[in-house]
Amino acid sequence: GYAGRTELPDNLKILFRPVAVMTPDFRMIAEVILFSEGFKNARDLSLKITQLYKLSSEQLSPQDHYDFGMRAVKSILVMAGDLKRSQPDVEEDLTLIVACNDANIPKFVAEDVPLFNGIMADLFPGVSFPEREYDELLGGMHGYMDEHKLSHVPSWTKKCIQFYETMLVRHGVMMVGYTNTGKSEARAVINHALQRLSKQGSSNPMARPVHEYVINPKSIFMHELYGMLDVMTNEWRDGHLAVTAKNCVKAADTSSDHSWIIFDGPVDTLWIESMNSVLDDSKLLCLDNGDRLKFPDTIHLLFEVGDLSVASPATVSRCGMVYFDPKEL
Repeated sequence: GYAGRTELPDNLKILFRPVAVMTPDFRMIAEVILFSEGFKNARDLSLKITQLYKLSSEQLSPQDHYDFGMRAVKSILVMAGDLKRSQPDVEEDLTLIVACNDANIPKFVAEDVPLFNGIMADLFPGVSFPEREYDELLGGMHGYMDEHKLSHVPSWTKKCIQFYETMLVRHGVMMVGYTNTGKSEARAVINHALQRLSKQGSSNPMARPVHEYVINPKSIFMHELYGMLDVMTNEWRDGHLAVTAKNCVKAADTSSDHSWIIFDGPVDTLWIESMNSVLDDSKLLCLDNGDRLKFPDTIHLLFEVGDLSVASPATVSRCGMVYFDPKEL
């Protein structure tokens, strides 16, 4: 019922027979992933995490950019595994709580945060966890903010940190929020903070120079974005995105700098559906002429959007979400 999906014609439909499918057992999948990530108490924790997502999907407000499906669960568990390996002596409960907070809090609207915290408190009674410190990064951020005469609003600074944390685990990040909630500035602050850390020779793995490529996808036609076959000469002409992506992939071979391809414009089913393979774990951009570009880890796709009312669940689940609430400024 939306772009990117077409109804099968009847002569083809006849060849298929109806089948029944079961809902996947989230708990078992979570348990297996937790065991493979090195958790010992995987059985109890898998129960808690599936319960958390079930309760969240039932009790929190229905927003277009929320997703509590299998992909979201998987990204949290992989994140928890990374944390576990970096801090092996911390309790497993704590590691999972930190992962749940890092992955979920950034995308919630202000009203849903206390509800989510309540669910967490019920599932993990009596466990409090320390906030993580980002002294180096904050130093770089404050330097940029002072230069550009920006106020140090704590809630907005927190959003910038959440955007940075989301980028650590997802290569596709959507910054959702109305105009004038500070989405572009948040991106600029993190960009300059990382550049500054890179000059100072920081040990932070993300501290590298950043190159930004901004495209407004709605200002050009679909074929100008991805490319088209010229009917007159029968030659393929690359689109904006294809050219930018090829340059970024080529640059990634020789340097470890970050490349951010930024789509600053409303999300529309027509152009976003063609990106599902890039935003997936496979990170492949497939073009109509048969080209397949494999994106390395240094390339991030960032989207600045007002809302995701027309985006399909397939797209929403593939991206990390950071919601900029007007009330926080």
